Amino acid sequence: MGKRNQERRRAKQKQRRQQARSREQGQSAPSGSAFGFGGVFGGGTFGDAQDGPFGFVPPPRKPSLADELEHTVHDVIEAPEEHAEREIVVAASWLASSERRRPPLSRAVLAMTDRLFGALWRTGWQPADVVRAVRKELKARHGRLAVDMIAAEARRYAAAGLEYRWAAQLNELEAHPWWGSDEEWLPALAAREKLNHLALASCLFELLRLLSWLPALEVLCPPPNTSATATAARPASPEAARMLGRIRALLTKAESTEFPEEAEALTAKAQQLMAEHSISEALLAARGGRRDAPAGIRVGVENPYEQPKAVLLEVVAAANRCRSVWSKNLGFATVIGFEADLDAVELLYTSLLVQVTAALQAEGGRSHAGGGSRTRSFRSSFLTSYATRIGERLTEATAHATDEAVAAQGTSTVGRTGGATGEKTLLPVLAARHQAVEEETERIFPQLSYSRSSGVSDWEGWTSGRAAADRATLGTESGELT
Repeated sequence: MGKRNQERRRAKQKQRRQQARSREQGQSAPSGSAFGFGGVFGGGTFGDAQDGPFGFVPPPRKPSLADELEHTVHDVIEAPEEHAEREIVVAASWLASSERRRPPLSRAVLAMTDRLFGALWRTGWQPADVVRAVRKELKARHGRLAVDMIAAEARRYAAAGLEYRWAAQLNELEAHPWWGSDEEWLPALAAREKLNHLALASCLFELLRLLSWLPALEVLCPPPNTSATATAARPASPEAARMLGRIRALLTKAESTEFPEEAEALTAKAQQLMAEHSISEALLAARGGRRDAPAGIRVGVENPYEQPKAVLLEVVAAANRCRSVWSKNLGFATVIGFEADLDAVELLYTSLLVQVTAALQAEGGRSHAGGGSRTRSFRSSFLTSYATRIGERLTEATAHATDEAVAAQGTSTVGRTGGATGEKTLLPVLAARHQAVEEETERIFPQLSYSRSSGVSDWEGWTSGRAAADRATLGTESGELT
């Protein structure tokens, strides 16, 4: 037997022993294999021998440029934290080293990230979630780079293959390809970001390392182009869309006015419309025999003062018959509820954030008697107190709207049925929806634990925040609650 054949046989035997040991020890594939990458991401190495006829072993295949890219990305992903920066520098130097290779590498990067994002969607991530996580952990330019990759991946789907909230996220992110061909993307990106190719390559590998380590999330809506997408929740009816338009217009005016009393009245009217819309949707579903089910959305909860902001979202959700679960490390909360209620929560929370931010700015800073700043503790206490009191007022408003709906429904049935049946019709419907939301929350978060820090360390901030919330009168313009 020739020397070369002996070396090949020894290599094959060694490989088989290693594979057998891996199976016995239950070793998992490298993390990159979760994203469906080929090459080393599939758990092998470049040039792996494959048995041909009669035990013939073909010569090793020369790795392609795409293979080299995946090998380089694998090294960056698998590097221990203490070596990650060094691996990123090495990888970036390789990517930026040859101007001639940039066009094919640009195309290869987008092809590889198509598979990466496809895998992220299957593990529960959505476009807005990814960009939010990237901006939280890295820099704004990494977020813009992620939007480009999402835009490139979204070209694979027809409009009918996208759930409507998914399509709305793409529009809000402005995730649309702005470059020419894929070969032109990296050079055009360097020009847009005003970075040299080495700095841009470093940014790219930092982003890929972060994306590869994102944990699996709860699947709230079907990924694009799946059989479940067609049966997912669809946009609101024309009547509901008009109602949401009125609510959105009221809240926009409340955010822009310079007069607190006007903002309070506008927000109160919007809250009343939200409660009425929710009740109408619940009754329509019950009478029409629709089997609506709770859905989920993720709402960003960002620094500064993320904890009191999470409390504000929680109380807004509870007042609108939803549940909110905060994922602090990921920068968002998951809100579970029925479609009409989810729309209300998202609109009202966003508006209240704008309004309370303006109230905080009007309050200015605070200092200790000795001269040190206590602005941060004051504002945190202000926001926590505001959220607590707003929650109380919203709950009162919801109860008031429900009582009015029950009374109106009962009055409309008197004389026909010999008694008021509004309570027997509406309240069981609302109770069933509440139970459905609770069950869906437990299904998605089976190990949910409850804890809340008061977030209050400044008494003046607490009293000022409660006073600001009390000024936000919730009710109708003609008959406001007090």
